[in-house]
Order: sequence, then structure tokens, then C-alpha cells
Amino acid sequence: MTKIDNRKNYYIVLDTETCGNIDNGLVYDLGFAVVDKKGNVYETRDFVIYEIYVGEKELMKTAYYANKLPQYEEELKSGIRKMVKLATAKKELANLCKKYNVKAIVAHNGRFDYNSLKNTVAHVSNGTEKYFYPYGVGMYDTMKMAQDTICKQKTYIRYCNENGYTYGKNNHVRATAEIIYRYITGNNTFEERHTGLSDVMIEKDIFAKCLAQHKKMRKLVFAN
Repeated sequence: MTKIDNRKNYYIVLDTETCGNIDNGLVYDLGFAVVDKKGNVYETRDFVIYEIYVGEKELMKTAYYANKLPQYEEELKSGIRKMVKLATAKKELANLCKKYNVKAIVAHNGRFDYNSLKNTVAHVSNGTEKYFYPYGVGMYDTMKMAQDTICKQKTYIRYCNENGYTYGKNNHVRATAEIIYRYITGNNTFEERHTGLSDVMIEKDIFAKCLAQHKKMRKLVFAN
């Protein structure tokens, strides 16, 4: 049984993969992990969402990473992945938040994950439910956190310029999880798997790195 240290703050780092319209996506892959501020992992969950993965077969063909579907099939057959109904995933998230008195749910570009899960709940429940996240739990965005800390470092700016990780006529540095993770690990060939839990494992390291800067930063998903 996991021993919980009440002196620590615990967080849940979460990531989704979606199909359909990017602005109104439906979540078919959901991963999350309970971590502390140093990125230590205490529990993980890795779910394929039945109502979307099975119930929306045609829409699944629109998934941005639809080429990974054979991999999902193999991992479901072998038991590496678990398929659950959305209500089960929602309950698991709520239970972990309560068990660890979670301070915040953390995601990179957190608005996307929040809105996608909210949209999925509404879709599955035919509009009778509106929210996926437990009421009262904070929401942090590691993209905003990194933009205010890591991405302001001269070494990061130089790194992005040297590797072409910029955009716009003013060469703004990019702040994707993949690029930030390449920078903090020194592994410039790293590629995200773009599956829920595997991406959580890099985002929790970005979260810990941001906190370790001890700088003033934006954290909240729907602020600033």
C-alpha cells in the first residue's frame, strides 16, 4: 500500500489523445500519474476510453495519430493497456485526487486537455454531464510555467535558434513538451510517443524542472 506523506503536496499530471475536430475533440486515450514536486511517481493510470475507441470507429479514423491504432490493438490484446468506460476513468481520477489530497491537475497546454475531456463527458452523457475534473481541484499548465521560466533562459533561446525550433518573423521560441524535454535532457533526437501515459512521463519532468527554477511564473490554466 502506498504510504502518503501529508507534509508533501501531490499533483496529477494528465495527458489525452483525441479524435475529431481539434477544437471539439473526443478523448480515446487518457493517462495520468500522481507525482510530487520533484517528479517522483506514486501511482499511474493508463486508459483507452471504450465509448470513443469502440463506439466512434469512423471518427477514430480522424485521430491525428491514427497510424498508432494497430499498436493500441496489440497492447489491448496483450493486457499492456486497459479499456474502460469514461465513467470509470472519471471515478479513478476523482479517487486519486481525494486519496492524495491533490493540489492540482497538471497538463501541457492544459486548456486543450480540460476542454477535450469536458467535451467527451458531454458527448457520452448526451449533455447530461458537463465536467470531468473533480470539483475544487486546481488546474496547472506546464506550457505557461515553462514559458515563464525555462523558455526565458538564454541557453534555451540559443538552443531553439540553433535547431530551428522557432516560429514567426520574430523567431519566437517554441514551447512544445517535446522540444522542452529535448532541452532539459540534452537528447535532441527524443520523440514523443503521443500516447497518454508515455507523454505524462515527460510532462511530469517538465513540471518538476519548472518548479525547481524557484521563479515567479504563471501556473493556472484559465488565468493570464
